[in-house]
Amino acid sequence: MLLKDMLLGEEDIILLGNNNTNVNVLGLSYDSRKIKNYYAFFAISGSSTDGKKYIDEAILKGACVIITDSDITVTINTNIIYIVVKDIIKFMSRLSAKFYKHPDKMLTVIGVTGTNGKTTITYMLESIFKYCGIKCGVIGTINYRYNNQAIQSINTTPQSLDIYRIMREMLDTGVSHLIMEVSSHALSIGRVHGISFSTAIFTNLTSDHLDFHKNLQNYFQAKSILFRDLFSTKMKKSFAIINVDDYYGKKLLKLKINAVVQSYSLLNNNITNWKITNIKLDRNYTSFNFLYHKVYIEQIGLYNVYNAVAALIAAICNGVSLMTSIKGLSTLKRIPGRLEQIYNKHLGYYIIIDYAHTIDALKNVLQTIRKISYHRLITVFGCGGNRDKTKRAIMGQLAVNFSDIVFVTSDNPRFEDPYQIISDIITGIKQINKKNYKIVLNRATAIRQAINIANKGDTILIAGKGHEKYQIIADKKLYFDDVKIVKDYIKIIKNNK
Repeated sequence: MLLKDMLLGEEDIILLGNNNTNVNVLGLSYDSRKIKNYYAFFAISGSSTDGKKYIDEAILKGACVIITDSDITVTINTNIIYIVVKDIIKFMSRLSAKFYKHPDKMLTVIGVTGTNGKTTITYMLESIFKYCGIKCGVIGTINYRYNNQAIQSINTTPQSLDIYRIMREMLDTGVSHLIMEVSSHALSIGRVHGISFSTAIFTNLTSDHLDFHKNLQNYFQAKSILFRDLFSTKMKKSFAIINVDDYYGKKLLKLKINAVVQSYSLLNNNITNWKITNIKLDRNYTSFNFLYHKVYIEQIGLYNVYNAVAALIAAICNGVSLMTSIKGLSTLKRIPGRLEQIYNKHLGYYIIIDYAHTIDALKNVLQTIRKISYHRLITVFGCGGNRDKTKRAIMGQLAVNFSDIVFVTSDNPRFEDPYQIISDIITGIKQINKKNYKIVLNRATAIRQAINIANKGDTILIAGKGHEKYQIIADKKLYFDDVKIVKDYIKIIKNNK
């Protein structure tokens, strides 16, 4: 695509070097390792590195356009076009949209945001769409998937350039609907800037990511961007689906949203048109009435009723019938690392793997298991390093209050001292004078010790990492899978008996 066409309508840009914008740009990248001849390189400043350090490398690999948000520190090459912009992230989104021919305008794009529940809702909605024959794709925490292929995700919401590329690939292979997890970080820095969402879902907002947002008000403002950017016309409606049992969901309702607002509540059927009644929670399933029709799902816990209702409303708003939506939802079996149950029939107890790594998520999981657990609850958990430290003490208190025994262990320490992370957790536990915990730094050892002490009828919760198949220690991403650790150790126990 000609650069001059990509720059149409763009303001506040400075051209340096070769200003001949008739050049035909063959590709875009913010990774210098992926640059080829006649590519445009976005020199983005990240948290760990500065893209401007790789400008010379990009030029050597064939870049014809360099885009940056500050003064060029390399020697200006008169054969290269340099573009200096004020906001490189949003600029990249706009150029990517043009380069990939606005695939979002031809897809039905559904965005899901909130502290907890995003991944589960994407799986639920995907199950409904697949059941009724709608070809859909998903961009989310676990992976990016469409047409029976899955690409491991790097971020919950990738860079805009990647989103547009993936959308174009989806569209070209027959996908009509895209379900996307939209993180507060992505909203804050502009990764989804300009993307045309047909539907936005708000799940909840609780304390998390305060290392980035600093306070809950900033966190809420970031989440609200998805809704403030919705746009409806007489020809095409957009929908805002909001959980009004959540304090911040109520705040969201007060904003000016240019969309058809669909609120939902499990606590008060008088404030919503979506009637949810007769909720029943069981060890192996959950049921409830939705608009007086019985719904059965294999995902357990009250919070999965919230997730299921959001998915049902989104499907109906996007043209799927009520009964088809209910049937499609019931076909969903497994969501990786989300209350994933491993029943050890040989030994007589359950092991549950869950991604719960926030205060609210851990509390919900512990409360859910407490209601269905026959005997003791044994919990294994830790907190991630270089993330919000304020939640550690509270999560420690929750774990010991709801559990009979807690193994405090390592999660993803990153560049923090794992002993210090555990110390922060233990500080909260000591404040309430609880002693039903044990510190085991090595996560695999903690899991094995929890299994060793379990008796028939007990439940073991292994929280924090869920679907992850790695452990981040300093700058290394080492293979680690909670599920595999559990299954391998159970085999050893069986063989020794």
